[in-house]
Amino acid sequence: MSFFVMAAAIMNQIDTTIANVALPYIQGSTSASREQITWVLTSYIVALAIFTPLTGWLAGRFGRKRVVLVSIFFFTLTSGLCGAAINLDELIAFRILQGIAGAALLPMSQATLLDAYPPEEHGRTMAVFGLAAITGPLVGPLAGGWLTEHMSWRWCFFINLPIGIMAWLGLAATMPEYPGKRGTRLDFLGFALLAVGIGALQLLFDRGQVQDWFSSTEVCIYAVVAACAFYLFVVHSLTTQHPFVSAAVFADWNFVVSSIVGFFLGVLIFSPMAILPEMLSSLFGYPIMDVGFALAPRGLGVMIAMLAMGQLINRVDARVLIGFGMLLSSYSMWRLSHMTLQSSSWIIVSTGVIQGIGSSSIFVPLAMMTFSTLPAHLRNEGAALNTLLRSYGGAAGIALVQVLLYRNEARVQSRLTEGVRPDNPVVQWAMPNADFSLPSSVAAIENAVVRQATMVAYIDAFWALSILGIAGCAMVFLLRRPSRAQAPAEQMVIE
Repeated sequence: MSFFVMAAAIMNQIDTTIANVALPYIQGSTSASREQITWVLTSYIVALAIFTPLTGWLAGRFGRKRVVLVSIFFFTLTSGLCGAAINLDELIAFRILQGIAGAALLPMSQATLLDAYPPEEHGRTMAVFGLAAITGPLVGPLAGGWLTEHMSWRWCFFINLPIGIMAWLGLAATMPEYPGKRGTRLDFLGFALLAVGIGALQLLFDRGQVQDWFSSTEVCIYAVVAACAFYLFVVHSLTTQHPFVSAAVFADWNFVVSSIVGFFLGVLIFSPMAILPEMLSSLFGYPIMDVGFALAPRGLGVMIAMLAMGQLINRVDARVLIGFGMLLSSYSMWRLSHMTLQSSSWIIVSTGVIQGIGSSSIFVPLAMMTFSTLPAHLRNEGAALNTLLRSYGGAAGIALVQVLLYRNEARVQSRLTEGVRPDNPVVQWAMPNADFSLPSSVAAIENAVVRQATMVAYIDAFWALSILGIAGCAMVFLLRRPSRAQAPAEQMVIE
C-alpha cells in the first residue's frame, strides 16, 4: 500500500514543476501572450490552495479511502484533458479542475502512511514520505524537458495517466477503510466567501496588466467582488457559531507572524521557477533539455536540507533556522540579479542548489513555530489557513512578478531607444558599422535593445525577490520562543 500512496503523492508533487519547463512551448502552441501563459501555473496553484483545507472534512464525512480514490481518478482524468486541450482557455479550465482534484492527495497520503505504522516508526515513515518532496523539484524539470523535446508538451500531462491508473488500482485493492467522524461540521458559506474572494483577487492580478488595471471595468468588478467577499467572510466568521476559520487563531502572535513568513516563502519558491524557464529559453537560447538540467539541481538542495534538518531541528533554535533559510533564499535571488546576457548556466545551477537548501530549511522549523503556541482545538483551522496562505503566496507571486517584468521591460526599452541615435557617440563607438538607413541593421539594433531591456527587467525582478527574502528574515525577530510546556505540541507537529 505504501508504494501506491507514494506514487499518488509523487504524481501530485511532480505536476507542480513539470509544466514550468514546457511553458515556452505551451505558449507557442496556444498562441498565448507572456502574461497569459502564467495562468497555466497560477490556476492550478490557486485551486490547490483553496480546496486543500476541505480535505479533512471530506475524509471525515465520506471516508478517507473513498476521498483518495475519487481524487486520484479525477486527477488522472483531468491530467489527460489538460494534455488534450486545444486552446489556452480549455487548458486553464482543466488545470483548475486538476488542482481541485489533487488537493486531497498529499495530506491524505501523509495521514494514511502515519496510520499504517506505529508511532515509533513515524520518523522513518515521514523521512520516506519526504521523497515525494524531493522527487517533485528534482524529477519535474528533467521529465518536463525530456518529454517536451522528444515527444510533446502534452506528455507533461499524459505521463500522469499510467501512474494514476496504477495508484488507483493498487489502493483500491490494498488500502483499508478509515472511518471518520460523521458529525464533523463545515462552514460552507465561509468557505464559499473565502474561495470567491481569493479567486477574484487572483483574477485581478492576472488580468490587471492586460486590461490596464482600474481603467478597465472588468478589473474594477474583480476588485469589488474580492473586497465584498473578504468583508462578508470576516463578518460571517465573527458572527457564526462554527466558522470556517475561527477569529481566535489570529490572537496567537506566532501563528500570525509565521503565516506571513509562509506567504513570503510561497512567493520565493514558485516565482523563480515560473520565470527562469522563459528567461533561459528566450534570452539565452537554451534547448528545453538544458533548461531542465539547469533547474533540476534545486532538488539536490532540497535533499541536502532535509538530511540536515533531522540533525539540527532539536538542537538549534527554530527561529535561527528560519532566518538562515530566508537569508539563503534572499542570497540566491541576489546572485541571480547580477546575471548578464553573457552569464553561464553555472549561476543558475549554483543558485538553484542554494535556494533549495534555503527554502527547505524553513519548512519544518516554520511549522513548529506556527503551531507551538496555538491551542490544540484551533490547530485544524490554523493548518488550513496556513497552507492556504503559503500556496496562495506562490500564485500571487507569479502574477505580480510577471507584472513587474512587463512594466519594467517597457520602461527600460523606452529609455534605451531614446539614446539609440546615429549622432550618439556611445552608439558610434559600440556599433561603428551600424547603418541606420538599412532595415536589417535597424532590426538588429532593435533586437539588441529588446534583449537588454528584458534582461534588466529580469534583474529587477530578482532584486525585488531578494528584498522580499530580507523582509521575511526580519520578521523572524518578531517570533516568540515557545515555553518548555509547549514542546510536546511541537513534537506532534514534526511527526
